[in-house]
Amino acid sequence: MALLTPQGVKKVFQFQKAAGREHLRRLLNWEEFDELRDSRRSILLDTLYESIIFAVGKGFPWVEVAKVVKFTEELLEETKGCSITEAVTILGNKLRDYQGQFNTTHLLALCDYFHNTFIRHYKLYQYVLGQDQEVNLTVAHLEVCAPPQPLPLAEGMDKALWKHEQQVAELSLAEVQKRTSVMLVKETLHLEAEHMLQKKFSEVPARQSAVLKREELENLINEAIHIQIESLKKLLQYEIQITFDILNLKFQKKILNLNAPVPFPLSITGQPGQEESLKFNKATKGKKAKAKR
Repeated sequence: MALLTPQGVKKVFQFQKAAGREHLRRLLNWEEFDELRDSRRSILLDTLYESIIFAVGKGFPWVEVAKVVKFTEELLEETKGCSITEAVTILGNKLRDYQGQFNTTHLLALCDYFHNTFIRHYKLYQYVLGQDQEVNLTVAHLEVCAPPQPLPLAEGMDKALWKHEQQVAELSLAEVQKRTSVMLVKETLHLEAEHMLQKKFSEVPARQSAVLKREELENLINEAIHIQIESLKKLLQYEIQITFDILNLKFQKKILNLNAPVPFPLSITGQPGQEESLKFNKATKGKKAKAKR
């Protein structure tokens, strides 16, 4: 049982509760312990800490506050396994033993404190502090993801306006994708035409002389022209369809912009009708002032 000093209990009181309990544990020369698994020691430390808070709240001098902790520790130790009648007797005897260390007011306050806490909940104290408890504890380590840092309020906008901007952005992205697809199809058809021309040229029988007959040359040219025309036809059909799609997207963007929500708050000077009304009112007031003169 450690002897606490007035300076030690004063420092315990000055700390926040968690730090104060930890400092009290060191003053008592207790080893570190797991608060969850060793609930008995944790509750005992709470009891001693609360006795310091009680004594300071009642105006006990720091010397007497240290004695209250000693009184509490002794009482808890001496009443282990006793009946409530025996506990009341032990409490009375200890109060008589400490008569010379506390004045009458503080002794009565100490008596009331232990009657209203320790004696009133005596069975609970005995159950927790008087016998070993079987602890079945499951500890799970969970990762908690904090919410993202919100943007400054000055960068916020009305929900309807934000939704409108998202729709316009989606239409603009779709238009870019359409234009990109035209370039890809054009490149693909070009490669296909080159491949087909190479295939046709490779089908021409190899001869000793490099001169072709007129009929063979005409057929080869016609095949090449046909391949090119088919490629251009496919490309033209695709470009026409894509052009209509892009025009449709532009039309949708135009409709959206015409029905765009008005940002809040409204600018009074930004509306022509209101500006004319303000000018008219000013002119009327000027005329009335001249008439009075």
